[in-house]
Amino acid sequence: MAHAYGKYADFEGLRERAVALRRAGLSLRQIRDELQVHNKETLQRLVEGEPPPQWTKRPNAKDDLRDRARELRRQGWTYNEIQAELGCSKSSASLWVRDLPHPEPRCTPEEQRARMNAGLARLRAEQDQARQESKREAAEAVGDLSDRELFMAGVALYWAEGQKSKPYQRRESVTFVNSDPGVIQVFLAWLDLLDVTRERLRFRVMIHESADVAAAEHYWANHVGGDSSSFNKTTLKRHNPKTVRKNVGDTYRGCLVIYVRQSADLYRRIEGAWYGIVLGAHSAT
Repeated sequence: MAHAYGKYADFEGLRERAVALRRAGLSLRQIRDELQVHNKETLQRLVEGEPPPQWTKRPNAKDDLRDRARELRRQGWTYNEIQAELGCSKSSASLWVRDLPHPEPRCTPEEQRARMNAGLARLRAEQDQARQESKREAAEAVGDLSDRELFMAGVALYWAEGQKSKPYQRRESVTFVNSDPGVIQVFLAWLDLLDVTRERLRFRVMIHESADVAAAEHYWANHVGGDSSSFNKTTLKRHNPKTVRKNVGDTYRGCLVIYVRQSADLYRRIEGAWYGIVLGAHSAT
């Protein structure tokens, strides 16, 4: 009767030889060449049950990490702690130790939350320090401004934030509104550069009626160095009870309006300078 493996009719004889070669330390490829058995399935069947020689096993670089991970798990370490200790991925740590019992918590839920909050606080402090350092380096890189640099900055600032004349409504007067004290400071320095005297300036506070109006008026008066005679009546914004305002608290001081009297010519100079900046930027590209 023909053997199930076709041309390998003497299968048992081949198997005896294959087992002997396997036990002698030969690899599957060497046994294949020796017996001239090139069918992979048949070759596997010939050596079934016989372990491969040690020299043919590929060394696993992660064996030591795996053993260490299991040791740490038995000591009660979490996946995150094992990952941080060994520098492996969390999925690898889970794969290596998932058959071991889950460790008992080493701290109470309250202690865990406290540790988590402390870690978040440290992270935020580090991030804030990095942000402050970036800002400090950028500020130092600017240095002192030349008159030309201040002039260009002031023109761009006004064209972004100041009142502009429209074809349908001519308003050739200089009126500037902003809530940022630094922006107000730069704008006033720019007016000083253009020899606009403080006597020509009028100020007005715009603020929500639910805010501390008196404190805001006092703040802006101190900030610009003006007296009560240079301030017009404050404009109060009606508060919509359906709207949730975010500009609240002690730091909310509304906006300051700066109006320059007899400023039609100044406005035309600003508009012309801005168009000059636009043309200059276009020619630079």
